Amino acid sequence: MFTGIIEAVGSLRRVTPRGGDARLVIDVAGLDLTDASVGDSIAVNGVCLTAVELQSGAFAADVSAETLSRSTLGALGVGASLNLELAMRPTTRLGGHLVSGHVDGVGEIVERRADARSVRFVLRAPDRLARYIAEKGSICVDGISLTVNDVDGARFDINIVPHTLEKTTLGQARVGQSVNLEVDVIARYLERLLLGDGAAREGGAITRELLARHGYLTDTD
Repeated sequence: MFTGIIEAVGSLRRVTPRGGDARLVIDVAGLDLTDASVGDSIAVNGVCLTAVELQSGAFAADVSAETLSRSTLGALGVGASLNLELAMRPTTRLGGHLVSGHVDGVGEIVERRADARSVRFVLRAPDRLARYIAEKGSICVDGISLTVNDVDGARFDINIVPHTLEKTTLGQARVGQSVNLEVDVIARYLERLLLGDGAAREGGAITRELLARHGYLTDTD
């Protein structure tokens, strides 16, 4: 598990295709790996990767075809900047929110504008993820724990303060750029819990009838 508080911005040193998968070598910049071991989890742009080799100032990780298809890692070029975070310890302050490092989908930055000393981004999430994104809820964008300011359908906006702009890759993010999204894990489990026994049936899904039965909709909705 992670907190979504970025510890360093590294870069992609090398990509080696391996029969549909890939091995990445990542320069860690200021990330302290002195107490890291092979087998440890490291979040890379919000993707939980397992370190299979530790080098001086770098680590290697194997990335499956599933992860390459569900995240932006497969499209990154050598030299790309990467948000890095080591797995949290039991004593870590939870400054962000609980982040699993399991990317739910890829979103797109559709607007960037100045907002006093901060920057306001508007992002578009895949339609299937929109129901998990709530105003003032939490979302993880490229590994960064952020608060959702407003939601409009599948679009939502986030406000990035100067410190986050300086310490993460969002400072260089541009309109049209793809980003990894992980919704709040509580929202995902709540959906399954609402399905009850229906979760075990193929095709089980949240419907208006189900929401009404549990009191989430009224006759006027």
